Amino acid sequence: MIKAISCLLCFSVIFVCSEARSRIQQPQTIRSLNITNSQNVRSCSFRVTIKTSCSSISYTRDQISLSFGDAYGNQVYAPRLDDVYSRTFERCSTDVFQITGPCTYQICYVYLYRAGSDGWKPETVRIDGYYTKSITFNYNTFIPRGVWFGFNFCQSFSQPSTSSV
Repeated sequence: MIKAISCLLCFSVIFVCSEARSRIQQPQTIRSLNITNSQNVRSCSFRVTIKTSCSSISYTRDQISLSFGDAYGNQVYAPRLDDVYSRTFERCSTDVFQITGPCTYQICYVYLYRAGSDGWKPETVRIDGYYTKSITFNYNTFIPRGVWFGFNFCQSFSQPSTSSV
């Protein structure tokens, strides 16, 4: 009887921990994001790879913006990634972007912004930089319209500001 209770307790703890972990790793909405001016900062190149889900719509004409950064306030912003004529963000496709921005430490947050009425469902966003380890953010959900939507794993370090854009 005690073995059964111990086993049940063990499985309960594992289940609760896995549920809490999966909730933390879901993308979150923020209404606005403070885009920092980085004109006088040393510049670095980043490769951003975005895989569009096979359960997304066939293509989107929506405007897609991206912002990512580190826990120390270094932020990279790409105001428009979309290009209907080059067939970006089609269902089951992978698009690679070379983005230049301020150099960062380890990337710990990413947000996507979608303007338009088509809809779009990215599967993953991977960011590679010279001074930072590669990091992949798993979305696999439709991006809501008109809000910044993403992940912030910066923990107790400074968070990206949430002022207006």
